[in-house]
Amino acid sequence: MRLERREHRPLLLVVLSPILAVAAALALAGILIALAGAPVLEAYGRILTGAFGTRLSATETLTRATPLMLTGLAAAVAFRARLWNIGAEGQFYLGAIMVAALGSSALSGLPGPVLIPLLFAAGALAGILLMLVPLWLRLRFSVDEVVTSLLLNFVAVLFVSMMIEGPLKDPLAFGWPQSMPVADHALLPKLIERSRLHIGLLVAVVTALVVHFLQARTVFGLQSRAAGLNPEGAAFAGVPLGRTLVKVACLSGGLAGLAGAIEVMGVKGYVTTDLSPGYGYAGIIVAMLANLNPLGVIAAALFTATMFVGADGMSRALSIPTYIADVTVALSLLTMLVAIFFTQYRIRR
Repeated sequence: MRLERREHRPLLLVVLSPILAVAAALALAGILIALAGAPVLEAYGRILTGAFGTRLSATETLTRATPLMLTGLAAAVAFRARLWNIGAEGQFYLGAIMVAALGSSALSGLPGPVLIPLLFAAGALAGILLMLVPLWLRLRFSVDEVVTSLLLNFVAVLFVSMMIEGPLKDPLAFGWPQSMPVADHALLPKLIERSRLHIGLLVAVVTALVVHFLQARTVFGLQSRAAGLNPEGAAFAGVPLGRTLVKVACLSGGLAGLAGAIEVMGVKGYVTTDLSPGYGYAGIIVAMLANLNPLGVIAAALFTATMFVGADGMSRALSIPTYIADVTVALSLLTMLVAIFFTQYRIRR
């Protein structure tokens, strides 16, 4: 038996691979649920009920899916060009703290329709600047960006902690470490009243559509795909690899920074060091589940948010640890990697 690379990947196989990967992950996680003494089908039914069974749970799931879409897009864009951005968590936090700094003081006097887009741009710019650091180290000194982007996450979080304990600390927070709140007119309007669901969801969906168009219908998209598939061949064909990677890094870091900005403006209104429960890292899983497809990121983010939100209801009803959701999402990543492998290779005797 030997492995043979496929010359062409059947469209049906590409479409079915994420579905089969998720089904396999659910089956494997079901073994753990059964070992915990709970009925598997009822447990998954409780997850769906907990995520979409009520108006509150449905809006919370969509609210949780919003930053996952943006961080998933950030990872998908970068990975497709073989730029391994593991720093979306730090870019998320820098985008958030930039919004807190400008939205609570410097720009707070501007009207809402002007202020909100400016804060979006400021958050995206913060993410771009952080992402350009590991890219510069790679292009200038051939330093592996996996390591540098990952370590910069901790630098960014410590910087945010310093800011909310220092110059941006809210004097009305009774000593609690949080930033000053952004101005009320800088907060994103709600999609549904008496819920936390905001128009950031629409921004994330539209952004996914725009990124899909950029990758599928523009010269930049062709160049970024070529850089990911075969850098040497792309360079031989005239693709400016350095310039292309800079554009990819700006788009990827900007998306992660935008996620942080939207989370502050749409949900919290201020920044704390626990603003993100790991959106930057979960975005990598979302991107892989979507097979690096921007449209697939929407579905993958909804699946991941469903698992995280619905696990609470399952835990209360069946006395199963909520960590089952984390295990299921992690298994989904592993099974998706296997599925991607077999979409690229076939077994020959």
